[in-house]
Order: sequence, then structure tokens, then C-alpha cells
Amino acid sequence: MSDVSRRNFLIASGGALVGSAAVTAQGPKRLRLAIVGTGDRGTHTWGKPVVAGFSDVVEIVGLCDLNGKRVKASQAIMGIPAPVFTDFDRMIREIKPDAVMVTTVDATHYRYVIRALELGCDAITEKPMCTEESQCQAILDAQKRTGRKVTVTFNARHSPDAKKIKQLLMEKAVGDVVSVDFHEYLDTSHGADYFRRWHHLKENSGTLLCHKASHHFDQANWWIDSKPVEVSAYGELKFYGRNNKFRGTHCRNCPFRQDCKFQWDVTRVPQYVKLYVECESEDGYLRDACVWRENTNIYDTMSVRVKYENGVLMTYTANTYLPYEGQSISFNGTLGRLDGIAFGGGGFMNREVRLTRSFGKSEVVQIERERRRGGHGGADTAIQELIFRNQDGPDPLGLRADLYAGARSSLIGIAAYRSIERGGVPVKIDSLVKL
Repeated sequence: MSDVSRRNFLIASGGALVGSAAVTAQGPKRLRLAIVGTGDRGTHTWGKPVVAGFSDVVEIVGLCDLNGKRVKASQAIMGIPAPVFTDFDRMIREIKPDAVMVTTVDATHYRYVIRALELGCDAITEKPMCTEESQCQAILDAQKRTGRKVTVTFNARHSPDAKKIKQLLMEKAVGDVVSVDFHEYLDTSHGADYFRRWHHLKENSGTLLCHKASHHFDQANWWIDSKPVEVSAYGELKFYGRNNKFRGTHCRNCPFRQDCKFQWDVTRVPQYVKLYVECESEDGYLRDACVWRENTNIYDTMSVRVKYENGVLMTYTANTYLPYEGQSISFNGTLGRLDGIAFGGGGFMNREVRLTRSFGKSEVVQIERERRRGGHGGADTAIQELIFRNQDGPDPLGLRADLYAGARSSLIGIAAYRSIERGGVPVKIDSLVKL
């Protein structure tokens, strides 16, 4: 296998009228979509929900995964007749899709994005777009060379709170933004899960500064409406990995499961049993691997400073072992402060957007909560609506994320871990890639 395999108008006549009727009966042409990477995100975010809610405009025509059992399991879960492949080039040659949805391991996104472009397809990729600066430059060059389109699926832009904050900032509710405080709190369930999975290796995920924080960096870039120019950061592995006196290989057969507070039973999640447990014999991947593995080399404690072209300064932190889950985001402006908070756990919940004007009152902003089904509070469905139904419609908030949005988000994460590797030395974005 190759690297990529790895992982005029109708004239008014009788005949024309018949042809027109046939086109009408068939409906508009559907987007022929192939998916590469059929794990949970590929299957349950971009597979099954798209089949259920967008089959009038999208047809999933092929599935590809290096794990032959997993791609068949995904096909069964989606309930579609699309052919399955373990060879990406073969899939593209045989089914000739219009676009490819890339949901593979983060560090391999660039391979499939570039190859899809080279083979005549548009590419839609999960975040992060890439995990190294060389990957980013290769994607930029490939889009320029091929003339195809790359879309990055930043669903975090689509929550009601995120959109309301964007609207208020566009209206200059706090004047000009001077600085931003962005804090991410991951708990001992969500946070720990990254250390069970393939994400725990930097060579797979580019650390959580690429994988997880790419959502947040994109939000910040979008909200601030500026380009990042310089990044400095510190990060350490202080809790998971080697920071424990005992460890096993995975939870199901662990001799310490009675003593470990992070013991987790994957067999209680049917979708994971189908996609992972029953497919282990193909590649040895363990979905319930030990969070204390000594080879873990990503950070669980992170602090980042970002300087923007318009002079805004952002402080970002992320911790992955906290007793509750949530975010705290504040915009400090020349006319006031805008706070967005959402966190909870242990029996309490706090969620609001608050606008406090200088020399004025503080008030909770009323937000109309959208009753939309789908993952991430309906944000997944919202971004799918934008991509598959309204790709050319009005976009007053700038919700669409193109190649450059994907690049800048990833580059903040890449610059951050490069800064950490260099002891906190600031890294200029234009020293990594020429945008």
C-alpha cells in the first residue's frame, strides 16, 4: 500500500419536455460523498446522521478505513449499500465521488486531503486540519495547484452562545476588544478519555493544543476577526501517563480495576463495541487503554499566549483532570466586558452570557436556544445544514470556515507546542508557513 492507502437550457420540444420531466422526477443532483476514517466521528457524526437527515442532497457512495472490520461495521451501522475499501486511491478511482469527508487520525488528515484534491475531489476535513507546519504548507500548495476546495468543520462556531457573542462583538457592544481570557475545563471523564485513545501520542494528535484546542483557537480567530501573528506557551504532563504508581494495558483485563478511579467499561457502550472491541484483531487498537501509559507524551496542563495582527492579546489555558467540565471566555473592551461561561458538575450548573458596560449596568444576555437535534447540542446538524444545503446562501456571521481558517487554527496549536519544546520562546506564525 501507498502512504495514502495507509491509513444550455432545454429547448421547447416534445423530446426536451420528456427529458425535463425526468430530471424533475429524479430531483436535484445529490453530492456524492465518500468518507475516509470510519471510527466514531466518521460513523456517528458524518455518517449515520447525514444518511438520516440529508439523503435528499447527499449520497454516501463509499467508505474507507485501514481496518477492514471497522469499515464493514460502519457500513452496517449507517445501513447503506455503499461499497467499502481499505485502499483510498482505489475507492476514489472506482466510485469517483464529488467530495471526500476526512475523519481519520489527526496526523493523517493532510494525506487524504491532498490526495483527494489531486484525484479531482473537494475535501471536507474534521479539525484539526493538520498537526505539523509542513503538513499545513503541503495542503495550501495542493489547493493552489489543483484548484479544488477545502472545507474545515468547525462546529463550535454554531452553538447559540458562540453566535450571540459574535453578533455582540460585531455590534461593538464592548467597543474595541483589547484582550481575551479563554479557559477550558475538562473533567475526569471527558478529559481522561483523550488519554485512553490514540490522542495520547503527540505523533497522532499534535497534542490537545491541535486536536481539542483547534476548536477554541478557531472561535477566537473568528470572534476577534484578526490573524494570529505570535504564540508563546508552556505545557506539561502533570496528572496522567507516568504520574501514577500503577498501570495496566486496558481496563477490561486490568488487575488494578478495583483501585483505579478511572476504570471504564467500554462494553457498556454498544457503538464502541461494534466499531472498536470487535475490530481489535485487525490492528490491535484498544478503545479502553490505560490512562497511565508511560509512553504518553502530550500535555494535560497548558497555558498559551497569542498576539493578533490587530493588537489583541489572548490568554488560553486548558486543564484535563478537573472535577467539573466547561469554559470561561471573556472579552475585555474599551467600553466594557463580555463574559461567556458554561460549566457544571457535582450537582451544579452555571451557563450565561453577561454584558457589563463601563460606567453602566451588568446584564445577562437573552439567547434563543435552538431546538435542533444532533451532536454537540445541535451544532453538528447546524454545520451540516450550512455545508450541504446552504453552501452559497447568506452568511452574515461568517460561519463558513475555509482552508485559511483551518490553517490559522492549526498553526496556533503547532506554534504553541513548538514554543513549549523551546522552553516558552515565542514563535511567529509566518516562520512556520507562508500564508
